[in-house]
Amino acid sequence: MRKSFLTVAALVVLAACSTDMNSRPKAASKFTYPNTAKVPHEDNLHGVRVPDPYRWLEDDNAPDTKAWVEAQNKVTFGYLEEIPERAPLKERLTKLWNYERYGVPHREGGRYVFGKNDGLQNQAVLYTMRSLGETPRVLLDPNKLSADGTVSLGPTEISDDGKLLAYGISLAGSDWQEFKVRDIESGADLPDYIKWAKSSGASWTKDGKGFFYSRYDEPAGTNVLKGVNYFHKVYYHRLGTPQSEDMLVYHRPDQKEWGFAAGVTDDGRYLVMHVWHGTDTRNRFFYKDLVASERVVELLNDFDADYTFIDNVGTVFYFRTDLKAPRGRVIAIDIAKPAREQWREVVAETKDRLQGASMVNNQLICSYLKDARTEVLVHGLDGRLVRRVELPGIGTAGGFGGRREETETFYAFTGFTTPTTIYRYDLMTGTSTVFRQPKVDFDPAQFETKQIFYASKDGTRVPMFITHRKGLKLDGKNPTLLYGYGGFDISLTPSFSVSTVVWMEMGGVYAVPNLRGGGEYGKAWHEAGTKLKKQNVFDDFIAAAEWLIANKYTSRDKLAIAGGSNGGLLVGACMTQRPDLFRATLPAVGVMDMLRFHKFTRGWAWTSDYGSPDNAEEFRALFAYSPYHNLKPGTRYPATMVTTADHDDRVVPAHSFKFTARLQECQAGPMPTLIRIETKAGHGAGKPTSKVIEEAADRFAFLVRELGMKPELKDARRGASRRDGREKAPEDWRSPGRFATNERESARQRPGLRQSSGAFGQ
Repeated sequence: MRKSFLTVAALVVLAACSTDMNSRPKAASKFTYPNTAKVPHEDNLHGVRVPDPYRWLEDDNAPDTKAWVEAQNKVTFGYLEEIPERAPLKERLTKLWNYERYGVPHREGGRYVFGKNDGLQNQAVLYTMRSLGETPRVLLDPNKLSADGTVSLGPTEISDDGKLLAYGISLAGSDWQEFKVRDIESGADLPDYIKWAKSSGASWTKDGKGFFYSRYDEPAGTNVLKGVNYFHKVYYHRLGTPQSEDMLVYHRPDQKEWGFAAGVTDDGRYLVMHVWHGTDTRNRFFYKDLVASERVVELLNDFDADYTFIDNVGTVFYFRTDLKAPRGRVIAIDIAKPAREQWREVVAETKDRLQGASMVNNQLICSYLKDARTEVLVHGLDGRLVRRVELPGIGTAGGFGGRREETETFYAFTGFTTPTTIYRYDLMTGTSTVFRQPKVDFDPAQFETKQIFYASKDGTRVPMFITHRKGLKLDGKNPTLLYGYGGFDISLTPSFSVSTVVWMEMGGVYAVPNLRGGGEYGKAWHEAGTKLKKQNVFDDFIAAAEWLIANKYTSRDKLAIAGGSNGGLLVGACMTQRPDLFRATLPAVGVMDMLRFHKFTRGWAWTSDYGSPDNAEEFRALFAYSPYHNLKPGTRYPATMVTTADHDDRVVPAHSFKFTARLQECQAGPMPTLIRIETKAGHGAGKPTSKVIEEAADRFAFLVRELGMKPELKDARRGASRRDGREKAPEDWRSPGRFATNERESARQRPGLRQSSGAFGQ
């Protein structure tokens, strides 16, 4: 099937500064925060009385909540406007962000398709060309779909005859998708219009007469962003008919939490369905023979392992799985002889994590994580090793999609100081050639990345990448940004970020530990940071901070921590458990109320990682670290700037609202406790470049002030200070392929499907 096996984020950022290492952070002046009403409310959970006086902030449409948001933003932006470095930071970011970024090309319907951002476009543009030597032409420009750049492009797929494009769009960062169909030659949209899709691609039938997609029923009530989503369904849309006439292909009215990622195999014979349940790494797998049967066959229904479909050769289906192989292997199942004793192992488990696999040139391209760095091996369909792909260096590679009969594939390669470069790989010769290489105005030779291993609280050996300017003096005075995630089987691997580069050029150290809960070392590593073991993740992060201090990279007065979504939870939990350890914290779109996360949108799906508050034992574990509930009055907390967005329908903004209100109530020290609330934006995906740059500049300005930094910011025009008036910027280079790299990750909508390991997610 046409899919890439590893999404690598194309990040971006700033540059050129120095830091007065002798300066010390200065406490902020006394803040006057908006008066946040405490409304008595109490829940009795498993015999425990749990007060929730800020419950009213969960209604983000209420006039009182909107007034609170406006008042909080007024305080926050008033603070930011007083920081003289804020404007030059934004200008420098804008300058460096202005470079061409490409997505990984894939071939569909006899044409190449890829995304490209010229530099400061709010959204990447979809291009097509018949041959690699041809001048690409615009296939779809999402920047023309809205005046403010808040309409983003989602999944796309071209029909097999190359005539039609099915494409998804989302508005203002919402996870809800709408699908439309475009005539490729004329550029005109057909009348076809699909609403209420979520966790779905569009997959054409071989005849090009229609496509399959997945959706929920239209939400009841007025607040569609916050309502709980149940009963996912697979539909078939026939061109030229209204959505009301779409055929219901499969659903399970007895299983409200099951979801379905459906796609047609390249030979057009089968509709395959990846059946997911929340964010559990285990899944089911069903299929339907589109030629010979109307019946859906429940091929894998034991929910005992991860089965990720790779491709089929006739009736033989290939899967990547962790069944009896915690770090992954490839197996083959002949659906004509589906008994387990007939299954065949094709590629055996190794000591490294099998991150993904694709089938191109009748070979299996297998991507492994070796201590969070990519290695790629090519195997024959008989399992024999053909060759190792020679990558450009130590970093992250992703892509390698294509059809089984093709002899070429494309991949992206990136590292902390290596801008994402796109390569064409020839499977006949085993050679890589540059397809597109960006030009960024910085010198990577000035920086270095090292990987160290440190001991966590229980003695577990944890890896950490540390990147900084060469010649760094280990005197404990370096401003340091520690970034983490630690959850949902997601791995943090090296990737380029403009903002990270600027941080380092200001004299900063950037550290990324690979915490338990992630996927770096397979199933056991992931499960060691879930449910009753979630505290291991926080212990790993705290131990990373202590190692950086003990080894003189930084000190408590110069240390900041950051993370988004599940990483926002990480920051919230660590700052409440060890407020003495950090000088500044940046929790973004975080899951902060661990007793009510399952009551909004699809938060219920995260119980496979977090556990459920409805379970007495898991409730006690959640209550013990829930950031909102563990803030204590009279405590000196670090300087904090929470960030969220009003259209976040994955981690609803109420998490950040309630946490901020409680933090402002409990803060006994002089450090600021602020919240920055973006408008017409969501969880992060598809955010306009202009908003991304503004937010990055504000976060850096916050750190400059609170860590006592004195950067000499270079002007974007070598001495000039004027602006060029362009306030727009870019997106990531994600390939708009037929399926997400891993259907499980795209479909489940984890609380933080990582776009990058960059300091600020871009």
